[in-house]
Formats: sequence, structure tokens, C-alpha cells
Amino acid sequence: MAKKVTMQDIANQLNISKNSVSQALTGKPGVSEELRKQVQKVAEDLGYRYNRSTQTRSHTRNQSGNIALIASDFAFSMRSFFGEIYLTIEEEVNKRNKNLLIQSINQQAKESLTLPSFIKNREVEGVLILSHISNTYIQKVLDTGIPTVLIDHHHPNIKADAILTNNRFGAYAAVQHLIELGHQEIAFIGDTEFSPSYQERLEGFLLAHKEFGLETQKEYLFTDAPEESNIINHFIGQLVKKPTAWFCVNDGLGYLITSGLQQHGIQVPGEASVCSFDNGQLSQLSTPSITTMDISFKAFGQNAVERLFWRTENPDEPYQELLLPAELIVRESTQKI
Repeated sequence: MAKKVTMQDIANQLNISKNSVSQALTGKPGVSEELRKQVQKVAEDLGYRYNRSTQTRSHTRNQSGNIALIASDFAFSMRSFFGEIYLTIEEEVNKRNKNLLIQSINQQAKESLTLPSFIKNREVEGVLILSHISNTYIQKVLDTGIPTVLIDHHHPNIKADAILTNNRFGAYAAVQHLIELGHQEIAFIGDTEFSPSYQERLEGFLLAHKEFGLETQKEYLFTDAPEESNIINHFIGQLVKKPTAWFCVNDGLGYLITSGLQQHGIQVPGEASVCSFDNGQLSQLSTPSITTMDISFKAFGQNAVERLFWRTENPDEPYQELLLPAELIVRESTQKI
């Protein structure tokens, strides 16, 4: 099987940078017309595959000065979580003298695979997708060929750069904290079907149990937990034997578990410790305040924009996933047994 010809092969033949090859083949400014023709000829001689018919259109698109940010209407409604990411993205895009175009994707648009007009008409240089919409919808965006970076979402079948939280290691650190406080019966609360992040946090939860030699008890794994107080309270109430600690995949569930335990006459942290994830407002407003895993929302925005602009200049490089660390913040809701 013949080796695939890359932009680097063309660059080596002409003794120029790969970036210059990219500029020449995609219609971007920065190279002379003479060099552009030389690059095109070598590309054809070597058998490099590129679509010449898109050069003019690509040139126009890449000079639009616009960057798109899209997310589900649900994600945009979660201002306490995604608000700082959005503000950082806006700041970083403005620093680069570009315009940020924002659109929420409602259920109808998601199901009908209707793209925002500025993406469909290729009026943007790049696309940032915040959180999960649907894998099929994301693929529709990727099929446009516009450079795209995912934020807080990935999937084995999606071939795109992604900026993510190291959910497994973060959950591991949270459970390790509880184990070091003497807890051996720890509950897991979260809907693993809702987000890949929550499934990964379950994996970190299970890994910590395995490495510290603890058995996981199935009755303590509430893996389809919605953020609804009556259901959470019912789950707490139906347990014959209560765990001494609770790991919740987000602060909303941490808040509901804390208040639910208190309603059942269980003192937090005197009789049960609670640890959650995200370091959002609810973990700070809760009484007691909740031990949680802190995520740098600013780092999400900064890295996503940086990766997107890198991708526009390096379209043929392998896609990458960047894992941002989560740091334990110990508050009042956890203590030694």
C-alpha cells in the first residue's frame, strides 16, 4: 500500500515550511502567486489529494474574521457552569481581532440537523462546540470541513480536537480523599447516560475502589440519577444501610444529596460526608459548603481558542485531546469517621 502523501512531503521537496504549503493549497494569503503555482504542481506530481475548486471559497472563508460558538440551548442555560467559558472565549477571540458569532441549537434544529446559516454558508473561519449537542449533529458540522474544536465533549467516532476535563483522575482524587478520611462505604450519584464526563467519573470512582482494595456495592451505585430532589430523597430513604460517604458527579447533585440527607435526619458531615465535582456556586452556597473538584473554566476557553487557531493553520495534523486537571477543594462537607 502506497504511503499517503502529506503537506510535509511537498514542503520537503520545495524546501519551504509546511505552513506555506497549507497557505498555497487552501488559498490563504501569505505566499506569492508564483510559489502557489509551484506548490500546486508538486502536489499534483506527488499525487497529493486536495480540492482545487474550493481554493477561492476557502480564501474567502478564511478572511471572514468570524469565529462561531454553538451549543445546545440547555448548555447555554447553565450559566453558572458555562458562563465563564463563554466569556473567556469571547475575550480570547477579540484579542485576535476576530468576531464571535454565537447561536444556541434547539431540539428541533438538533433533530433536523439544521446548521446555523453562518456555518452552512461557510462564513466563519472556525467553530467551537460547547458541550454535547448530539454526535450526529457534531459530525454534520465537521463534514463542512471548517476547523472545529469541541469543548467538554468527545466520542470515539468523532475525529476532532477536544478540550476536556480529566474526569477519571478527578473522580479518583475525590474518592481517594474520602477513603483517606476512613470511608469504605461510598455511594455514587450521577446519570452516566447524560454525558461522557459522568461515565468517566464513574470509571474513576471504580478505579479508586479497585486500587484501594474496596468492594463497590451495587446498591450504592445510583447511575441514572436525575437532578430532582424527590427522586434523590427517595433513593436515600430506600437504602436499608446508609453509606458513610457520597460522591456526586456535579455540584447540583451534591447540593441535593446534602439537603436530602439532612431531611432524613442524617448530619453532614457528622454522619455522612459529601463530595461533588465542578466547584460551581451550589457547592459554595450549600450548608455546609461542599468539598468538590475544581475545574478551570478560564483554561477551557483559552485552550479551545488557541487550539482552534492552531488548527486553521495546520489542517492535516492529527487531532488531539487535551485533558485539563481537576483540583480537590476541601470544604465543610467531608470529615474523618
